[in-house]
Amino acid sequence: MKRTEKPGGKREKARKKARPLDETALRDLALSYVARFSTTGSKLEAYLARKLRERGVAEDADGRTIDLDVPALVARLVELGYVDDEVYARSKSRDLTQRGYGARRVEQALWAAGVAEGVRSDSAPGEAESRRAAILLAKKRRFGAFGAQRFEGLSHEETHKLREKQVAAMLRAGHSFEHVRFIMDAAATDDIDTWLEEAEADERDESGSW
Repeated sequence: MKRTEKPGGKREKARKKARPLDETALRDLALSYVARFSTTGSKLEAYLARKLRERGVAEDADGRTIDLDVPALVARLVELGYVDDEVYARSKSRDLTQRGYGARRVEQALWAAGVAEGVRSDSAPGEAESRRAAILLAKKRRFGAFGAQRFEGLSHEETHKLREKQVAAMLRAGHSFEHVRFIMDAAATDDIDTWLEEAEADERDESGSW
């Protein structure tokens, strides 16, 4: 059973003790955040803006509100290399595809993180990586030929419903309809393996690697 925080409890006292932010405190918050999390300039700016709303801005000796330039602070951390949207985008793209998500989900995640269109495009998974991610999800969820036994003994209507459910799940995960259709229509997992090998071979030819 969750405990209800009483008035005057520890959390409330911690909030009361939080001092308004000055330039040093804001910089320390920013440095602490980028040390703990991989982030983008946009996400860091949103975090600092939220902290300013929560804690307010300190006053100087004359009682005037200190002018804090959040965009300038973020720009400086980008300049110093503490924040790098391109590194974040590549890492996020790799993480999502390795978890079985498709290119559309990668695009959505990078857009939500404030990554610029050009960087999103450069970080998008290629054909081979996209096929690999789709296959990974199908294997994990036992879709199509990877779970052929699940269709055994089903009526035509039941088979259709199960197939549609699997197709919908893969589309929600961000995979293209073309990839989903191939995996769901494949008669055997060997056909899917060949499909992936073809994309990998094309990728090697384009890069000039042996």
